[in-house]
Amino acid sequence: MIPICEVMTMFLGLDVGGTHTDGVVIGTEGVMASAKVATDHSNLLNSINGALEKLLTEVRPGDIDRVNLSTTLSTNAIVEGKVEKVGVLVSAGPGIDPSHYAIGRNYHMVEGAIDHRGTEIKELDHNRAEQAFKECRKENIRLYSVVTKFSPRNPGQENALRQMLAKDADFVTVGHQLSGQLNFHRRIVTAYYNSAVWRLYNDFASAMDESFQKHGITAPINILKADGGTLPLLVSRNIPVESILSGPAASVMGIMALCRIVQDSLVLDIGGTTTDIALFASGIPLIEQEGISLEDRLTLVRALRTKSIGIGGDSAIAMVPGGITVGPERKGPSMAEGGVQPTLLDALNCLKIADHGVVGKSLAGMDDLAKKAGGSPEELARMAVDFSVATIRREVENLLKEINEKPVYTIHEMLEGKKIVPEALYLMGGPAKPFAGLLSEAFGLKAVVPEYYTVANAVGAALSRTTMEVELFADTEKKRMIIPNLNVNREIPANYNLEDARRDARAHLLKYMEEIGGGDHAEAEIIEASSFNMVGGFYTTGKNIRVKCQIKPGVLACLYG
Repeated sequence: MIPICEVMTMFLGLDVGGTHTDGVVIGTEGVMASAKVATDHSNLLNSINGALEKLLTEVRPGDIDRVNLSTTLSTNAIVEGKVEKVGVLVSAGPGIDPSHYAIGRNYHMVEGAIDHRGTEIKELDHNRAEQAFKECRKENIRLYSVVTKFSPRNPGQENALRQMLAKDADFVTVGHQLSGQLNFHRRIVTAYYNSAVWRLYNDFASAMDESFQKHGITAPINILKADGGTLPLLVSRNIPVESILSGPAASVMGIMALCRIVQDSLVLDIGGTTTDIALFASGIPLIEQEGISLEDRLTLVRALRTKSIGIGGDSAIAMVPGGITVGPERKGPSMAEGGVQPTLLDALNCLKIADHGVVGKSLAGMDDLAKKAGGSPEELARMAVDFSVATIRREVENLLKEINEKPVYTIHEMLEGKKIVPEALYLMGGPAKPFAGLLSEAFGLKAVVPEYYTVANAVGAALSRTTMEVELFADTEKKRMIIPNLNVNREIPANYNLEDARRDARAHLLKYMEEIGGGDHAEAEIIEASSFNMVGGFYTTGKNIRVKCQIKPGVLACLYG
């Protein structure tokens, strides 16, 4: 193991998955305790408490220095349509009609405009804003999002709307604090979802905080983000949208911690409900540079590039005209684990590829299904396994084709013209070992199943570092510099230059990371920097400067050699 640090440190990681909740405690000697319990979707806190109780039989709660958690809560709420009503107030100014970007049932447009340099060119229509507010109150709306077109360059009108709404709102999302990107549509969508899951997420966060305290764990709690980094729980309460798709991110970070990956690689996390697919370019995970899509709407939530498909160990086997299907439905556990319908894991037991749970129940279930189909249980099991492998292979090929048709973005850089051709296959998740030989043959690659493969997601969660990205904008003619999501807005001299901006972006980011408790192991990297002269008449009037700085996703330690 590569040491975490010279001082004794103990990290606890929890991953709340679709089928199981996994937990690990990692110290300087490696994994000190692990746990796996069934996920209770009606009460995720029950699952977390169950995993904690198992872990704390092996370690003392007071020895834990840091807690990282990945949760499906926000993702499930959006997928299942269990989000709260949100009042959306939008101001655009000249250009595209913001009605084209309408989202939710309470979407209101307010006159007002900021230009691309941050100059107010049209005053905010406070009367229309008040009218929109009254209409929302009639609908008993308590959550809001407000977005103006160029708020990352001047958040004044957004802040004015927030101040107006604050008198009768439980929470208001303002677009400029989500991202510095000038993508108006994406910012509207992101702000909407952030407010839509706010109450649900915060209720869960409060209960979780209380639970850890009751178990004697006083260490800082962090939430895994979609980009593979973490966010302090306190900070995440205001930006819960960042917790979306944290499960697949845990998969990627887990394999990074468990395996030395140096080439183009395929990573498959085979769970009970789904298989998560990830690809690495020259050993580096890919990222959705602009942001993920939610319900076919584009957001500004940066995420590791992954794909989930409905094939897992507990995927139900069903007869259909002309053959069988496996998944995407999960109707409970495998029959080997007490379920009532044969699953993919039961088929693996039937073929003696796996030896899981009560094998006799798997055989009985497959036999009953085979009698209905008019064949042998072994034939049916083979069909189910072949169907599953073929589905995984097809989805991997589709993802590769999609990625290779566009520029490849890794967590480090853009690789122009790069074509990913996997040379290695890494497997994790409960059914990984039984599937290793099958998938190795299907892809023509040696399959690597690392130690701790059954709890690899929890390992990834435990060891993920805190990440952050900021964008700095400077206008030397106006003598202003802003970092929107850090609420930095100050005067600068007329001779302010690109190097000054690089220095300030890095310094402000590192200062913020220190304030939120994520300063350990933080390395701020400039990933974009540009400076353009502004011309008035025949003379240069100033410079327009933009710098993007980030703490890259990564793991704090590796558990291999």
